[in-house]
Amino acid sequence: MSDSLPLAVAPTVSVVVPVYRGADSIGVLFTRLQKTFGASGESFEVLFVDDRGAANNWPEIESLTSQHPEARGIRLSRNFGQHAATLCGILRARGEWIVTIDEDLEQPPESIPAMLAKAREGYLVVYGVNEKRSHALWRNITSELGRTAFKFAIPSLNRDYTSFRLIHHSVAKDLHRFQSPFTFIDGYISWITTNYATVIVPHHLGIHAGSSYNLRKLIAHMVNIFVTFSDLPLRIATWLGIGASVGGALWGMGILVSKLLGVVSLTGYASIMAAMTFLGGLQLLILGVFGEYIARINFKTASMPLFLVERETEA
Repeated sequence: MSDSLPLAVAPTVSVVVPVYRGADSIGVLFTRLQKTFGASGESFEVLFVDDRGAANNWPEIESLTSQHPEARGIRLSRNFGQHAATLCGILRARGEWIVTIDEDLEQPPESIPAMLAKAREGYLVVYGVNEKRSHALWRNITSELGRTAFKFAIPSLNRDYTSFRLIHHSVAKDLHRFQSPFTFIDGYISWITTNYATVIVPHHLGIHAGSSYNLRKLIAHMVNIFVTFSDLPLRIATWLGIGASVGGALWGMGILVSKLLGVVSLTGYASIMAAMTFLGGLQLLILGVFGEYIARINFKTASMPLFLVERETEA
């Protein structure tokens, strides 16, 4: 990890902040980052990436960047999602180490020096992990179930991944190779390296009333991860099809034997309809899984960019 940066004046740490509705919190976050790096003596820059979640984001970013040379602003042309906005910032960061942190103050910037110290023990990636989360119960449950499933589908993935990451620039520079329209940074990182560690950090209550990830978005995110980074859904569909076929054949043989032995004289209408409904639903499920993969092939071949930058503040 001793390779030098291309820019002689590059900061030690670049902090990437995707901004969705954080106009009222990024000023506080920047002040806390200033104090943190002022105490540690590390040179730094902060990249605020406006993901077009609120109209007042960009004026606040412009105000910060005009007052502080360490702050830079990037405005996307539309909302591309948290992972795409974060990736945009990572690819424009100049630091030897790149930190990604949420806008809502749930993740304490004061923990960055501890993450840096851990990384300098020889790790390329360090995650800031909460010992206890303060999200709603349903969010914690779905998160744990999702992490367990993701780890099963993607064995190299760090089960305790979070959006609070510290990444060495040698890893960050390889992220541009991934052009999937369904961006998942931690999945990309798991393909690049498994040299990662975790640091326990406190989880604070965010300044916003609720998470920007509702249940629908969480489910869509989980589906995207499974279909983009694993063939597990295809394997499940295959085994469901085999199981349904074998089960249907055994059921049919059982009915035939019962008919020959005189146990039943007439096959019931309800059982026939139940079987037809079950098998029809199973077929639609399997077709849906194949459709998800075909749709992603279509998006990939269309070569659409992961994000488009509308404007940037001067560095």
